[in-house]
Amino acid sequence: MADMTVTDGGKTLRQGSAVKREAILGAARGLFLAEGFERTSVDAIAALAQVSKRTVYDYFGDKRALLLSVVEQALGTLMSVVDRAIADHLTEVQDLEASLIAFARSISETAIGSADYVALIRLVSNEAANLPELRAHNWAMVEPEVKVADRLAAFAEQGLLVVPDPRMAADHLTALTMTPSMTGATAGITTTNDETQRRIVAGVRAFIRAYEPRG
Repeated sequence: MADMTVTDGGKTLRQGSAVKREAILGAARGLFLAEGFERTSVDAIAALAQVSKRTVYDYFGDKRALLLSVVEQALGTLMSVVDRAIADHLTEVQDLEASLIAFARSISETAIGSADYVALIRLVSNEAANLPELRAHNWAMVEPEVKVADRLAAFAEQGLLVVPDPRMAADHLTALTMTPSMTGATAGITTTNDETQRRIVAGVRAFIRAYEPRG
């Protein structure tokens, strides 16, 4: 099948074969994480992906656009994890506390507990100052908290919680249960499963106390 073309910002890029795109993304992701953005060359990415340098440019335009594609792919993977955890733990809820604990624990084990995820967060943090595209890019519609907010709003409709601002409530839930683990992992601080579990349980209970119906 002939390569298709897509136009982005006035540049015509090859959509090309999915296999080649995945090879380039995988190579770029590994090198960006291991070497950093500045120290990674397009030549090295092309060599690892077993494609020509021209193919990398044809598919992604430049190295900055390639980094954004790597980050977008990682966010897509994270959203898949969140979707699965929501389906497993926040769809048909019998015990709200147990369901929220299971949800936070699932995210912590599958995403936050991943060495690649932690490395990616460090990469974005380190490169954000030099790459305004990372700050300017609109991630709002793909943030995990958006989908969590939807479920919290549903719990409010069922009378399980009182949630005037579901999006803020989702931020609170994340901060109380998962943010400490994300911050610690990014800083290289290792916590045991028991410590993480205790933190999640305490965070969920604090969240429920703040948002439970009164009277």
